[in-house]
Amino acid sequence: MTNPFFVNHGPFKISEILKSISLVSNEDNDNEIHDVKDLVASTETDLTFFHNKNYAELASKTKASYCVTLDNLVTYLPSSCKPIIVENVLLCIANITKKFYPSSVTDDFDNEVFDIENTDHKEKVKFGKNVYIGKNVNIGKNCKIGHNSIIESNVIIGDNCSIGSNVILRNSLVKNNVSILDGAIIGKKGFGFFPNKENNIRYPHIGIVIIEDNCEIGCGATIDRGSMSNTIIGKNTYIDNQVHIAHNNKIGNNCIIAGQVGFAGSSTLGDNIMIGGQAGISGHLKIGNNVHIGGGSGVINDIPDNSRIMGYPATNLRNFLKGKK
Repeated sequence: MTNPFFVNHGPFKISEILKSISLVSNEDNDNEIHDVKDLVASTETDLTFFHNKNYAELASKTKASYCVTLDNLVTYLPSSCKPIIVENVLLCIANITKKFYPSSVTDDFDNEVFDIENTDHKEKVKFGKNVYIGKNVNIGKNCKIGHNSIIESNVIIGDNCSIGSNVILRNSLVKNNVSILDGAIIGKKGFGFFPNKENNIRYPHIGIVIIEDNCEIGCGATIDRGSMSNTIIGKNTYIDNQVHIAHNNKIGNNCIIAGQVGFAGSSTLGDNIMIGGQAGISGHLKIGNNVHIGGGSGVINDIPDNSRIMGYPATNLRNFLKGKK
């Protein structure tokens, strides 16, 4: 079935496909591949992938001509399907899919403008409809901003950034090669109050949000600006949909944070951290480098480097599993 939503740039010769993942073809016949599909949907003109033994039964029935797979999984494939053996199946199939469907990794918008008020650059920036740009805004080169988005005052956006539709961005420094997806709200005032006898007094927030290079912020995510210090998202960090990051948090480099994770304020996270969905991180904590936090966990204490934790209150994974027996 033809994909009605994304343009397929194929077919490609198998030699071209292998070259895209740094392999050389030893095929006598340089066959054409028309599409890349999963094990079930593939036909004899397609390429598929198989990376997990749990899908062995589906792999044994696939009609694909070629399959990107691991050496120890080849025996599950039918004789009609030729294996392409790699070390990292998901990385290779991602690169192959981008070759067939390059538009699948970017979101383009309809309108374009060339001369932008309140910015230093006259480079072409692609806009959707009903975009508002406030005062003291600087937008870098080769950026695009989706429909109905609001770039409030005091925002700097670096080069090669993509701002989705219905995004609100204020009091923020967004560096280069950053993607902020639809509906995200970045740089609003944090949830800071002083209790008083008669009413609660809001604490002023004079910090900003800093998003370092090569980050992605998911749909509906909210990141509050700092109170006195800044809220910082480190380089190469990916934040999923509906994540909330409160004021003054410092998140390190190369982190992956799954959907619906919530951060209270003023915690510091190291580098190379992975957090599963719906985990909660209490305020004023220090979480070390190379930490994995399981989905649904409640973190209420500092976590040392190289820890694997799970549960509520979050504990060492080994202790958590013992408690389940």
